[in-house]
Formats: sequence, structure tokens, C-alpha cells
Amino acid sequence: MQEPEATRHERALKDVKVIGFDADDTLWVNEPFYRERERQFCALLSEFLPEENAQAELFATEMANLSLYGYGVKGFTLSMIETALRVTAMKVPLPVVERIIQMGKSLIDQPIELIEGVEAVLKALQGRFRLIIATKGDLLDQERKLTRSGLSPYFHHIEIMSDKKEGNYRSLLGHLDIEPCHFAMVGNSMKSDIEPVLRLGGFGIHVPFHTTWQHEESSDAMPESDRFYRINGLDELTGLFESGVKAARL
Repeated sequence: MQEPEATRHERALKDVKVIGFDADDTLWVNEPFYRERERQFCALLSEFLPEENAQAELFATEMANLSLYGYGVKGFTLSMIETALRVTAMKVPLPVVERIIQMGKSLIDQPIELIEGVEAVLKALQGRFRLIIATKGDLLDQERKLTRSGLSPYFHHIEIMSDKKEGNYRSLLGHLDIEPCHFAMVGNSMKSDIEPVLRLGGFGIHVPFHTTWQHEESSDAMPESDRFYRINGLDELTGLFESGVKAARL
């Protein structure tokens, strides 16, 4: 008799040995704070151009600068200053530039707000799997946030990546000495956390977050893979792996 598809789907999880977690907007809140600074930035330039136009100009600058600055608050701050200078034809008042710099610094000092249920999930999974963080962004900023979060003791390895494409994940798995079929990645971004890992042959567990940076947006179509899962919140993660273990013991 052919095995039910749902059972095959769960059974595959028994092979997972390492679980990777994205950090920003998966373990702790991040993007809403950037959105707030973005709104403040657009308001500062409102006498020069409409706020919607200022937002588009800022995004264009960020995209042009990604290869130079990478991801994170420093690149974001420099892109705000560059945009302000460009759209005002170098006429932006110096107090506005000073305010932009302070907005960037305030992001660095932003208190950490953990996603609901994250610590309980990590406690439940620790010991049963090797847990790692695989995130991208500014090295110092991400290290600072991790320290403030208090979550470091749960993780076997911390990887702060310049980007999260197939090659980056391939290097990470090589460093961990693990095959893709033994790796599951948990994150809020389909583009950065899920799709590259699925293409390599690993598992992708998507945990949507209510706010996503435009650059990280991807199709909402469900990947045609029995290694893809979508859960409503981190509190469902433990149950997902428990169902896979039980299925493997049938």
C-alpha cells in the first residue's frame, strides 16, 4: 500500500540534525524599528519631496549600496544621508543630517524585543538538535543584539553572513560538516531563509512576520517541495519536529 503523503512529509524530518535560525524578525523584532526610522526620514524631507517619493529614493539608494555596505544599520544610515543630499541638491540643512545620524545610532541602541515564545522553543529543542544562528547584517550590530538577547547559550554556532544565497549556505554547511538533507533553516524570509536552502536539498521552515523589508519580499506561492513547511509562529516549531519523530517510529 502506498504511504500517505502527509506521513512521508513528516517522516523526512527525522533526518534533521542541525536547525538554523534566522535572527532579525525570527528570534527578535527588527524590521518595524527600521520602518519607523524610514517614516521619520521621509518626514524630515517633506519640504523637498512627497514622503512616498522619499521612500522610493531611499530604497533605490539602499539597493545601489548593498554591494558596498552590505546589510545592516550602518549601510542604512549612510544611504539615508546620501539620499538626503541627492534629492535636495546638496541643500539639506546640517541639523537634518545630524538628526539622520542620531536616528541611525538609536537603531543600534534599540532594546531587544524577543519574538513571543522563542526561549521556550529553544529550550525544548536544545540537546535534541544542534542549534545555530544563520543571519546576515553588520557584524558588530548583530553580535551586540545577540548578546543583549540573552539567547547565546542555546546555540552551538553563530554565523553572521554577508548574504544568504546558495553559495553562502553551502559554505556554512561545509563548515558544520553536515549534508543539506540533515539541515533545516527557520526564518521569516522566503527569499533569504527558505528558497536557497530548499534548492540545496535542505529543509525550509517559514515563519511569516507581519513586516518584511521590500528587498526580502518574494512570491507567496508555496514551493513544490516535501521539504518545505510553513508555520504560524515559533510556538508551533517544537510540535512540528515531534510529529516527525513520531512518524519515523511508526
